[in-house]
Amino acid sequence: MTSAKVDTDKGPDQAPEEGYERGLGSRQVQMIAIGGAIGVGLFLGAGANIAKAGPSLILMYALAGLIIFFIMRALGELLLYRPVSGSFAEYSREFLGPFFGYFTGWTYWLMWVVTGMAELTAAAIYIHYWFPDIPQWVSALVFLVLLFVANLISVKLFGEIEFWFSMVKVTAIIGMIVIGIGVLTLGFSQAGDTAAVSNLWEFDGFFPKGIGSSLMTLQGVMFAYLAVELVGVTAGESENPEKTLPKAINTLPWRIALFYVGALTVILAVVKWTEFAEGVSPFVKAFAVIGIPAGAGIVNFVVLTAALSSCNSGMYSTGRMLRTLADNGEAPRVFNRLSSTKTPAIGIGVSVIFMGIGVVLNYIVPEKAFGYVTSVATAAGIWTWLMILISHVLYRRQVVAGRLPASSFPAPGGSVCSYIAIAFLLFVTVLIAMDADARVCLYVMAGWAVALGIGWALLKSRNPEVTQRGGERGGEPEFEKVG
Repeated sequence: MTSAKVDTDKGPDQAPEEGYERGLGSRQVQMIAIGGAIGVGLFLGAGANIAKAGPSLILMYALAGLIIFFIMRALGELLLYRPVSGSFAEYSREFLGPFFGYFTGWTYWLMWVVTGMAELTAAAIYIHYWFPDIPQWVSALVFLVLLFVANLISVKLFGEIEFWFSMVKVTAIIGMIVIGIGVLTLGFSQAGDTAAVSNLWEFDGFFPKGIGSSLMTLQGVMFAYLAVELVGVTAGESENPEKTLPKAINTLPWRIALFYVGALTVILAVVKWTEFAEGVSPFVKAFAVIGIPAGAGIVNFVVLTAALSSCNSGMYSTGRMLRTLADNGEAPRVFNRLSSTKTPAIGIGVSVIFMGIGVVLNYIVPEKAFGYVTSVATAAGIWTWLMILISHVLYRRQVVAGRLPASSFPAPGGSVCSYIAIAFLLFVTVLIAMDADARVCLYVMAGWAVALGIGWALLKSRNPEVTQRGGERGGEPEFEKVG
């Protein structure tokens, strides 16, 4: 039995033993979930989106956040039906067939590799704030090596690093909101004379560039939410997934409301939207305008930790996903090995080598590196989310038909919200195709699909059994055992 297989004697709600150390406690899983909703897409990418959409960006984040909640509740229902590391690929394999499991696993790996590139690029940009003479590629390389070493030590260290990174981000955003409200109500600071809630509509209205321009920012907004699904990857290493996962998912709405909608509302009330531009963090800009001594430097440190946090998560998830693929014969068996500290060290190492391409991009095109990799990451993320939603719809059909047990954490509305989210993600894909700069990611994904198709054909010729089987519960006999 491979390590990804489910022991059917344990029942559907219990996680299988995969050889990992269950070193992630409730405190760490909660913070990983919180940190996953606060990344460089908010701290850096929001600057360009504010310039494109003005205050209406707040509405875009709220709309996208609602869809993300639908996706996470769908994932939550699947996770409590069968919590496994590499869950997205496993559910795709089970409900759509082995090819989709293979494609989703490798595409999620790609998403985190390119996201890691984006975060390294952002971290290098933040270092420029203090050390403008240090080339971007040097900073990116140093951070890449440091995080790689930390990920090799143990999952507990990963969890602890994520806990404190997330704590820094949460504290900073809450501080920004409190200070911003103080400026608006008490009028102190250099921004006191111009800060007002009316800034949200006074400068050419709430949609200053039109609704169409606002909708075009959805692709960047969706990138900001990449990593919320990371909680699903932690399922195989959580101490008590039945309790920690639902709690982490159910707190998502208030996290989005506070960290995205709340923070952006305060920032755009304190500083008028026309002062923001691409490549400038809205948080750094707001503190600079308010005039708090060293405030901008402090926020720059915070957004640096946000970038490093996401890159750290990328290394964690890519290693686990490669191991899941190796478990199913869809990647070299060497990725299945665990180190003495129970980490998939070889998979992490190979992923880090590919993340190093981001260092090269920072050397060749430092001004465009962030935009290139974020668009590719968004396209890969949309595929992953679609697979979660479609798997959920098919799972619900199996439950209704009595062929699978019901999950202890059912999504509200059954499959209805999943259908809405699927339609939304397809709409965002159309928007990406309409954007001359962003559509390059669709070409990259097309090339990626061809490469994976060739890989699947080779796999099929060498090991037909791998390409013919479904998920771990993919056949009717398994359904009978579970039921």
